[in-house]
Amino acid sequence: KLDVVVIPTNKPIARIDAEDLIYKTKREKYNAVIDKIQEFVSEGRPVLVGTTSVEVSELLSKLLTRRGIKHNVLNAKLHAKEAQIVKDAGQAGTVTIATNMAGRGTDIKLGPGVKEAGGLAIIGTERHESRRVDRQLRGRSGRQGDNGSSQFFVSLEDDLMRMFGSERIAPLMDRLGLQEGEVIQHSMITKQIEKAQKKVEENHFGTRKHLLEYDDVMNSQREAIYEKRRHALFGERLSIDINNMMYDLGESLIERFQEVSDYEGLKLEVLSTMGIDLPFEEDEFKRSKLDVLAERLFDKALEVYNNKTRIIGERTLPIIENVHKNTQYENILIPFTDGKKSMNVIVNLKKAVENGAKEISLSVEKFITLGIIDESWKEHLRELDELKHSVQNAHYEQKDPLLIYKLESVTLFDAMVDKINNQTVSILMRGQI
Repeated sequence: KLDVVVIPTNKPIARIDAEDLIYKTKREKYNAVIDKIQEFVSEGRPVLVGTTSVEVSELLSKLLTRRGIKHNVLNAKLHAKEAQIVKDAGQAGTVTIATNMAGRGTDIKLGPGVKEAGGLAIIGTERHESRRVDRQLRGRSGRQGDNGSSQFFVSLEDDLMRMFGSERIAPLMDRLGLQEGEVIQHSMITKQIEKAQKKVEENHFGTRKHLLEYDDVMNSQREAIYEKRRHALFGERLSIDINNMMYDLGESLIERFQEVSDYEGLKLEVLSTMGIDLPFEEDEFKRSKLDVLAERLFDKALEVYNNKTRIIGERTLPIIENVHKNTQYENILIPFTDGKKSMNVIVNLKKAVENGAKEISLSVEKFITLGIIDESWKEHLRELDELKHSVQNAHYEQKDPLLIYKLESVTLFDAMVDKINNQTVSILMRGQI
């Protein structure tokens, strides 16, 4: 909802933008394009031919070679020579074939005698899906008040015409009894083509808007996970995050087993996940509140974890000091496993010697948390992609797919966060060097 200001051109435009020339077939259209190029070259005017694809530019190049007309082809394959070709495109009698994306950002300077001959001639071999690209092509001629001309050659076999315009225009051409190679030029048809382009642009706009709505859902999740990842990467808040993970995991396990009053099940789950025994008996489990039990389990887990990291530090520090003293290496790899997952943790030797066991435990936490977050997020993105495709079927039930996507993606995200907490705590608590 911003104001848009149209800045007028520095000098009045002297370029002549002719109406489109419409042919029945592509063959007739390309023959007409070659004839027109020959005509301009004989007048001593430079010609810039715009095409919508590399294939068309190569086809035109073959046709021009057959007629013996010298020309340059400018497409994505020749980007090294691009600026030079565009620079020379304004010399008298030069023919340049360019795909729409090629050569932008380099000015076409008109050579001697070109202005007097009529300026740079622009030929469009097809209307693009977007009017903006057509205007960009026209705008290569008539810079800073120079004279010039532009014209598009269109056939009923062009993609845009086939999609939107040909069924209206073909009967009109038949009624007029057009012969092979004959052409229609009328403002009504040019307007019809612009209407077709507008329709395509609206479709594209709708698609982009739709994609953005879906991406907005993912974006809030992306921000949450990237914040977690930043903490793991830089390590300042990592210990708080791990404490939170421990507490949340303990709380969710107790809540799950309290609902079915299964003390033995909880005992087994806590042992296999966190590698510790429960710090409370069955009667306490049945009568105590969730937050009290969660707090006690967390305290026990933290005590065991801190003790474990201290022992790991004491065991590895002598080896690290020895390696640091006797080699030039900067980092060392420490293999870490919980019996299911294994990973190599990179530890900086200098920092480890200076900070002792603290640096070792921080590196272990960093690497394991980062690895699990990245793996889970990749998996989650794949699931969201599958969800995006499957919710489209909600149309058949007269439901809004976007709404279902929003609700389902929250469930998937919560499950992913639980999985990250579970795996991280499990490896850190049960893992050994």
